[in-house]
Amino acid sequence: MLTKKLPHLESCLSLLSRRASHSARQQYDVIVVGGGHAGTEAAAAAARVGAETLLVTQKIHTIGALSCNPSLGGIGKGHLVKEVDALDGLCGRAGDWAGIHFSMLNRRKGPAVWGPRAQLDRELYRQFIQSELLSTPRLTVLEGSVEDLLVTEPNPQEPGQHRVTGIRLNGSEPISASSVILTTGTFLSGSLFMGQTTSPGGRIGDAPSSAGMSHTLRERLALRMGRLRTGTPPRIVKDSVDFSQALLHPAESSPTPFSFLNTHTRCKPEDQLPCYLTYTTPGVERVVRESLHLNSHILQDSKGPRYCPSIESRALRFPGRKHQVWLEPEGMTSNLLYPQGLSMTMPPDMQLQLIREIPALHRAEIQTPGYGVQYDFVCPTQLSPALQVKSTQGLFLAGQINGTTGYEEAAAQGLWAGVNAARTALSMPPVALSRTESYIGVLIDDLVSQGVTEPYRMFTSRAEFRLVLRPDNADSRLTLKGFEEVGCVSSLRYQEAVRVRRGLQDALTALQILSMSTTKWREILPGICMSETKKGTVTGMELLGYNDVSFEMLASVFPESLSAFMEFSQRLKIEAVYRPHCLEQRKEIERIQREENMALPQDIDYLSLPVSLSQEVREILDRIRPSTLGAAIRLQGMTPAAIVNLLNYVIRDRMTEEHRIQHD
Repeated sequence: MLTKKLPHLESCLSLLSRRASHSARQQYDVIVVGGGHAGTEAAAAAARVGAETLLVTQKIHTIGALSCNPSLGGIGKGHLVKEVDALDGLCGRAGDWAGIHFSMLNRRKGPAVWGPRAQLDRELYRQFIQSELLSTPRLTVLEGSVEDLLVTEPNPQEPGQHRVTGIRLNGSEPISASSVILTTGTFLSGSLFMGQTTSPGGRIGDAPSSAGMSHTLRERLALRMGRLRTGTPPRIVKDSVDFSQALLHPAESSPTPFSFLNTHTRCKPEDQLPCYLTYTTPGVERVVRESLHLNSHILQDSKGPRYCPSIESRALRFPGRKHQVWLEPEGMTSNLLYPQGLSMTMPPDMQLQLIREIPALHRAEIQTPGYGVQYDFVCPTQLSPALQVKSTQGLFLAGQINGTTGYEEAAAQGLWAGVNAARTALSMPPVALSRTESYIGVLIDDLVSQGVTEPYRMFTSRAEFRLVLRPDNADSRLTLKGFEEVGCVSSLRYQEAVRVRRGLQDALTALQILSMSTTKWREILPGICMSETKKGTVTGMELLGYNDVSFEMLASVFPESLSAFMEFSQRLKIEAVYRPHCLEQRKEIERIQREENMALPQDIDYLSLPVSLSQEVREILDRIRPSTLGAAIRLQGMTPAAIVNLLNYVIRDRMTEEHRIQHD
């Protein structure tokens, strides 16, 4: 379904600017601050739910920009992209449009932990996102710098000490809204570092957010905040690289689209660009040590990403090792390479000296040097599962402002914050995703329950039920809910999801009906590895779970009953492999869901609760204020005895309330 025609970038920006110039209104349902991955998904989601939405960004032409690596997906991250797409988000379809090198990571393991990934063309991705936003009903885009939030007294009928009612633009009239979403990324009091040089900003060439914003969050709203850091590598001129000294890694011959709406990617398989693998040398470590006294960023106390560290951090932490460096294309027509694994903040001359210690880069030229960024974030335990600040009515946060790292994590938060900000503005109750039903639920629950001590990155190991939460079934898990309960999914996508669900159910029924003895199966399919001692009957579904049996094999033998379901062949194979394990996991999921459904009153006074709880547990509960018993169970420091006592109190309190209602 990749038939979208995009205008040229200049035309797209002209249309966006023209749309912004007509945004004279001063009242919206939802205002989104920031045009990165979190902001674009938040704005689009809020508009899809039905809210009149305003997206404010410093520069319209940077909306959808890939600030760091031009890639999407990966292990754990690919699951988030598939789930965002299942909820009608943008990034999956944008990835299919802009992808120039597709791969499926982790194929040596089971499909539940496969990681769909793509290298992207920076310009194509940005153009797609801008075009999508422009064509979204109820969404206005405005170029401007947000000076501060409008804060008033709270609504006494709702929990919270403050209420955010809009924004104040630099040099402009205030703009009001029922909900405001901050997606400031690395721009919240951002500082750029290169060598011993420091300058304000969240990305090279762009200014940081207003100092008034950080002051309001920290002082007026009394939010606990911290400081994190990240970095980006230098961009290398492709023509200066000696590819003969690097290992060629071609793309997959059959690219797997991110979006459930697409059957193929825009880039033809044969037109995909390769990546190259090379390694650091002892000379790289030597340059790192020689430049330490000139590298102020690496000596700072702020926490950096453990799972995407700078080359300085890796060389110091693992001396004597060689480290992978991936040379990745930045676009179909770009003459630049992104050296993944070489994020660095030393002076530019030392950066050039370092990269030339790598054989494939011995003549390399740098087009843009690498640099580091430090920025403020809000401790996410102060948020509800709807990503609303608990103490402040009408204020939602998404993306790196919540302590995460990565486009995919930002996009997932943005979508969910947009959904709930819109629902709040339209007087609808908030909605939550459980960690039993999605990786988005895992991400949000980890943030609001555990908080962060370093930039948070998604991994499949974070999900307890990863056999059920697979990338192949994200549409089955989320699209119907997104349409029927949440309101963020279009009727077109919903109808397609219903068609796929019915097709899969019919196929599973057909496979179950195919039941015969093991002897008969061996006669029909003599090549299968079925034990001679195995007796009894085996269904087609059970047989499909065998490693050497494919759906195509079964369909060739039983074309009348199975050939109609060939489009689902891979999904059926995966379902057959995991079905026995998923049945066991669903029992555990049901138990967890019962706990999740037991809500904890948000006005409960844990410090004086007449229950046997230690002072440490009381302080944990009072600080985090979990929304459900399930969230309380996962808090660090909670004891089994404390959980039982809390459970008994909630049950007793609920029974007392029900008894009072009956007698009123």
